[in-house]
Amino acid sequence: MSHPTVRRRRLGYELRRLREAAGLKLEDVQSRTTLNVAKVSRIETARFGVKAADLEILLDLYDVDDPGKRTLLHTLAKDGARRGWWQTYRDIISPEYAELISLEADASGMRTYQTTLIPGLLQTSAYARATIGAINITSTRETVNALVEVRMARQAVLTRPNPLEMWAIIHESALRTRLPDKHAMREQLQKLLDLAELSHVSIQVLPLDSPPHPGLAGPFAAISFPEAGPDLDVVLLEQSTSALYVEDAPEVAIYGTVFDLLRAAALPFDASADLIATTKDKLK
Repeated sequence: MSHPTVRRRRLGYELRRLREAAGLKLEDVQSRTTLNVAKVSRIETARFGVKAADLEILLDLYDVDDPGKRTLLHTLAKDGARRGWWQTYRDIISPEYAELISLEADASGMRTYQTTLIPGLLQTSAYARATIGAINITSTRETVNALVEVRMARQAVLTRPNPLEMWAIIHESALRTRLPDKHAMREQLQKLLDLAELSHVSIQVLPLDSPPHPGLAGPFAAISFPEAGPDLDVVLLEQSTSALYVEDAPEVAIYGTVFDLLRAAALPFDASADLIATTKDKLK
């Protein structure tokens, strides 16, 4: 059996939460439906997927009347058959990275804190090529080029009809990366300024002289979904060779608090834009 995806785990978590909110035990579900205890348990623990008809039975039993919520859960249930443009690159991207792209495609919002890199959704192709090449030290030029294509394609979530609402807090050190080509870094900083003009993109800079803050623990991205509420948010912790998804609601809530503290510690929007512009102008 393959490892359950984030989508399937989110669905199982939410169905368990809905059952418990309805005051039902697994045995109660069995006695009131055609679904047995073992099947429902496997769905809730993400060991098995769930058929659309069975999901309808559960949602009716749990009195889920919100059409948006029902649609979202059915979308999650289609996880196994879902294919996207990123499948073309399955030979070069990890399952965790494919999972991120899939989640971004469905997400309504992202809050991200980055310490040494510009967030991927805000990068230029030149910046992406330079940083991906530096990080992926064993990759061929062709692989690096393909990874750059993937990163650029991901950015479509910011220009789609209902764009992703993105709030990025970027540590000042990320603005001062010295690319081999100064023009490329100037171009990257200008892109940040241009994107910050969009109503659905918010960018703040955490200055170098900030006092100790919870962001010292490292970068993260919190992803939220339409009609879902905070219980289905997930947090991505990404490292050079691995990625961890935090899905437990209390832990996810901690990252929400961390982001709020970082937002308060960061420069206001106008001051952040001024610092980005000043940094860009010095690269002459």
